[in-house]
Amino acid sequence: MKLTKQKYYKDLGIPMLPQEKYDKAVGIFRLQLNGVMQAFNMYGLGEMIPTAIDEIVRLTEDFGLAVRGIDKPISLERVRKKRR
Repeated sequence: MKLTKQKYYKDLGIPMLPQEKYDKAVGIFRLQLNGVMQAFNMYGLGEMIPTAIDEIVRLTEDFGLAVRGIDKPISLERVRKKRR
């Protein structure tokens, strides 16, 4: 059985939204980030925005766990890959 985020968080005692509501919340968050980051288009960095948004979402999830007492490092994907 594949371990989902919901199952993982539930096992840690962290309340989690149902997947549909979680996906909607992440989608809204991504849209807001995209709006904020559109200023980077002026400097020719538009193609980097989706990658930056992905990383910000992951960092936000890591932060959310850390502030709830879960031992989860808050680090960039490239740093996580080096640790493996």
